[in-house]
This record gives sequence, structure tokens and C-alpha cells, in this order.
Amino acid sequence: MFLFSEIMGHEEIKEHLQMAIRGDMPFHAYIFHGEVGCGKETMARTFAAGLQCTSEGFDRPCGVCASCKQINSGNQPDVIWVNRELSSIGVDDIREKINSSIAVKPFSSPYKIYIVPEADRMTEAAQNALLKTIEEPPEYGIILLLTSNMDALLPTIQSRCLKMEFRPLSTATIEKYLIENYDVVDYRARTSAIFAQGNLGKAIRYIESEDFEEKRDKVLRILKNVHTMDISEMLEIIKEIGEDKDNAKDYIDLMVLWYRDVLLFKATKNMNHLIFQSEYSAISEEANQRDYEKIEQILCAFDKAKLRLKANVNFEVAMELMLLSLKQ
Repeated sequence: MFLFSEIMGHEEIKEHLQMAIRGDMPFHAYIFHGEVGCGKETMARTFAAGLQCTSEGFDRPCGVCASCKQINSGNQPDVIWVNRELSSIGVDDIREKINSSIAVKPFSSPYKIYIVPEADRMTEAAQNALLKTIEEPPEYGIILLLTSNMDALLPTIQSRCLKMEFRPLSTATIEKYLIENYDVVDYRARTSAIFAQGNLGKAIRYIESEDFEEKRDKVLRILKNVHTMDISEMLEIIKEIGEDKDNAKDYIDLMVLWYRDVLLFKATKNMNHLIFQSEYSAISEEANQRDYEKIEQILCAFDKAKLRLKANVNFEVAMELMLLSLKQ
């Protein structure tokens, strides 16, 4: 069971949501926005649990009442998760899963809460279908839209929701959490926290990964040798990464951090702020060889690769285009 006290960081958001619970005055529609792994789903589940909690205590959710136990097991009838089944959430999904059912009063709770984990995957038609419901919701209706891409939501949707921005956590906060909750040495917790760049979900994934350091070393081998690689060598690397396709984004994220170091060093000539401090020599050399425009182009290529993978573009094609941008 998730409790507000167990959620790391995001204190202002927690305080706002807890006040809404205690006063029984939640807004009818929220947008939780922040990158994947920042804690949006945990916060949404905890907020929903608090609103439906039957405890008369000050701090809700209590974690022990019947409603809290139902939410913990995924069986609370008045908390509905609208998960996508295809690459996007279509108009029929919204009409069937939200619009047609929100008119039916809650089964056993004060509210009927709809949580949409990937709201940016809604098509324009789906968002327009949802708009009328957001504009004229029943008193008991609450919609939580979770997104890592605010720009994908229509301005009309955004203007009718209360927006909550999930900012990165401090490295110290994440490191402390990892040490307290995982049986790891301080050094590994520190390393994972630094590479996670404020994203607790990413830090947990790194700390749980048995081959994180192997991934990091593979990325460094690619970045430091990409200039001299021929196409066959690049294809072989793509094949290697393809064997761990589900974690391809981790490889790209590490490349992004390395090139952000290159950009930072080019601008400041200060190695103390680098994430890859042990790679100072290679980063310095790359910073001298690349101009600012090319570094920005490379960072954009990483973003495009992640978008292509998210859109189910052929994996080999997406990765080859990305690596070719490093050679040009």
C-alpha cells in the first residue's frame, strides 16, 4: 500500500493533495506531468486511495480500511485505470471507458476516479471526446491525466485541468532512499542516484539492474569509438543492444548524459560538474572537436530515437539513424 509518507519528494504536490482529501474538496480534473519514472502513478494511486478511504483519521489513506485494501489489490470498483491497449488511446476508448460510465454513480465510494497513465497517447479526437466530460463532470467525477509530454495535450484540455509538475528529486534524496531501501553499498547508491538525474524510478531500475555497469561501459565504448567505426561495426553494436531491446532507452539515456557532459564542459571547462568525471579526457576531446550546433543536433537525434522507439518504428532503423548522426 502506498502512503503519502512513503513517497519521496514532491512535498508541495503532496501537501496540496492531502489538503484536498482532508477538506473533501478535490478539483474535478488534474494533469500530473513529469518524465517517466518520476512518481506520477504512485502519487495518483495514493491520492485516489486517500479520497476513497473510509478512515475517520486525519491522515488518509490509512492503508487498512476495505477501500484501501481494494486499491492495493487493484479491485476498487470506483477507481478506474484507463490503460491503452494499442499504440494510442482512441475516441472509442474514451467514450467506452469514461464518458459512458461516469454518469453512473459510484458503487461504494464518495467519488468515481478515472486515472489515465499515458494521457499523451490520446488522439485529438479522443481528447475532444473527453473535453465535454471535463467541462461538465458530475460532482463525484474526478479525472487524473498523467503525461510525460504536456505538449501532446490540447490547450483546451490543459486549461480545464489543475496542473501538477513533478520536478526532479535531489541526488542526495535519491541516494538516501536507495541506501535505506536496498541492500547496496554507498558507492553504488551514489552512482545510481547521479545517473538517474532526479528520477527515482530510473535510479531504482539502475540499482536493480545486475548489468548496469556493463551497459554504461558499452555506451562509453560506442561513444569513444563511433568516429572510427564502419557501418558493419555499427550494425553489430545495434544487434548487441537489440538483444536487450526492452532496456534500449537506458542506453540512449546514458548517451544523452555523456553528451550533456560534453556540452557542459565546452561551455564551462569545469570538470567538477561532470557526471562522467572519470571520462574527463574523452569528454574534453569531444568538446574540442564539436561545435555547439552539432552537439545540439546529436542531443536532438537521441530524442528522435526515443520517440521513434515509442512509436514502434523498426528498432534497427531507429538506432542506425541515431548512430549515424554521431558520425556525421
